[in-house]
Amino acid sequence: MSIFRQLSALLLFTGLASTVVFGQSYVTDMARQSARSDIRTGGTIEKSELEPNDPDVTLTVNVPSFDMTLWQSGKEINKYYVGIGLKDFPIFVGLRRIDTVIWNPAWIPPSSKWVDPSLHGKYIGPADPRNPLGKIKIPLGYGYLIHQAKSSRDIGSLVSHGCLRVMRNDLYDLNDKLLLAQGLNVKNEVARAKRNRKTYVIELPESVLLEVTYDTLVVEDGQLHIYPDVYGHRNDKIGALRTELQVNGVDVSNVADEILEKMIRKAVKKSQYVIGIEDLRAGRFMNGRVLPVVPGAGRTG
Repeated sequence: MSIFRQLSALLLFTGLASTVVFGQSYVTDMARQSARSDIRTGGTIEKSELEPNDPDVTLTVNVPSFDMTLWQSGKEINKYYVGIGLKDFPIFVGLRRIDTVIWNPAWIPPSSKWVDPSLHGKYIGPADPRNPLGKIKIPLGYGYLIHQAKSSRDIGSLVSHGCLRVMRNDLYDLNDKLLLAQGLNVKNEVARAKRNRKTYVIELPESVLLEVTYDTLVVEDGQLHIYPDVYGHRNDKIGALRTELQVNGVDVSNVADEILEKMIRKAVKKSQYVIGIEDLRAGRFMNGRVLPVVPGAGRTG
């Protein structure tokens, strides 16, 4: 049983599902490290093809790195890049459960300031150009959704009102893998839903745990990734970087704050700073590279 499914089972067994999965604990959720970090994976992410009829699948998202990973039995099945909520409408950080996948969803505009008041509470059908959800929506509770991105410009950007936006082909792939893992044979129904605009609801036999983290400092495969603090959640960035380096065997007792601050400042807008742990252990703190957070998106700052 994977660590994610163990966590889900523990929450349900101890009665914490309502207080943790459906009502967030800020301190716990903000302290949780990315599922891709070496501390959680043991230093290696094993990749695998999806095994049919094995429902031990989970999804994880790390907000600052704009990535969503599908896991099965602790192995990476696929990684997708996403768009996230605007600063005024941030995506939640914590745990949710996925129970349904809805094809060609309707949209009921909420009574929110970002929605035209004339649309509040109205039924906006799947074929209506005012419907922003696209071909698939995956409810996450409390009004949060995974749904189709408007365009590739959404990916790696703060664009939504609290939802995760995913490219259509990636959503198709995620749908197919979730259904295959749970042994649901609805290929014909899905094929029709792709062609038409009729709403089709798929109820999953088993809930899928979704974990959303906010980790700006991730050591993955021996590389430190410093991501932009997109929501401004991290106050003591230098202290957090010192702790992350010490946990990963880097002695920073004699390293000046100015050097760490210079590293952090390289991660701005849509750029990350990446440097090997061995370089850091050797004291080569500025030997890293500035790369796009989302590959292929280009550097913007």
